[in-house]
Amino acid sequence: QVQLVESGGGLVQAGGSLRLSCAASGRTYSSYAMGWFRQAPGKEREFVAAINWSGSSTYYSDSVKGRFTISRDNAENTVYLQMNSLKPEDTAVYYCAQRYGGYATTAPAYNYWGQGTQVTVSS
Repeated sequence: QVQLVESGGGLVQAGGSLRLSCAASGRTYSSYAMGWFRQAPGKEREFVAAINWSGSSTYYSDSVKGRFTISRDNAENTVYLQMNSLKPEDTAVYYCAQRYGGYATTAPAYNYWGQGTQVTVSS
């Protein structure tokens, strides 16, 4: 089993920044992709960003492109999401997820999920 634990969420004013972390532990295979998703109240979970095993390829949703940056440190088994120029519409619970193989943009493609961390952006 794989355990994923997110941290770094909180309350920030519009225009501010936050950095989310997701630490992985347990049994991991040699090649896995990581993704970030978010879910706002009353809405479906949506894709935010993904990164491949080596970190050489990243992909972002249009709503966060240019503002968010996903990265990973395989030595620390940790993936990060740097969020800049935050907007009130970014308010949601943010989840990290792991899948074996290349990255994907749909939630069912991921095998393991963290418990989520709340991000609230005030106007």
